[in-house]
Amino acid sequence: MTKEVKEPSMAYGKVYTYADYLTWTIKERIELIKGRVFKMSPAPAVKHQKVSRELSLQLGTFFKHTNCQMFTAPFDVRLTDKRKKSKKDEDITTVFQPDLCVICDENKLDERGCIGAPDLIIEILSPSNSSKEMKNKYELYEENGVKEYWVVDYTHQTILIYILENNTYKSLKPYTSEDVIQSYLFSKLTFDVKEIFED
Repeated sequence: MTKEVKEPSMAYGKVYTYADYLTWTIKERIELIKGRVFKMSPAPAVKHQKVSRELSLQLGTFFKHTNCQMFTAPFDVRLTDKRKKSKKDEDITTVFQPDLCVICDENKLDERGCIGAPDLIIEILSPSNSSKEMKNKYELYEENGVKEYWVVDYTHQTILIYILENNTYKSLKPYTSEDVIQSYLFSKLTFDVKEIFED
């Protein structure tokens, strides 16, 4: 007997959980945000991957001998419902895969990824990223207490940093390829922006 392959329905109003997510066997990468299914962009372009690699080298070296750990996609981050405060698979309705993330609380890590908000998230824009996708991520990270959020735009060679103050994101000045970037949360994390965008 052939085992039935379960796939999510895109029907309006359908709400899924992490328990559902674990049963899906589909080729496309997806994320689950507040119970709704979002298809991720096609495989990242070469430029996207180069920028991701350079960021990974910078952050990996910096965090190597610290209490924080850096992870790159694909890596599942699960967020719990603040009202239920349950870590059960059937109660989790948000699962996403940031391009890079840093987690300093080892209690948030398990064999399946991270449960709870990372301290730092970095997302690399691609031409296929929709404004709706970016808006959803921004609101999700802000609402769940991601302390620092970077948006890397390789097309325009800029990096935007948002820091959480009083539960609201505040934007710092844009960093360009002529600047030395400095993390607000990790003040000793600095590097030349041009190194990230060089071919």
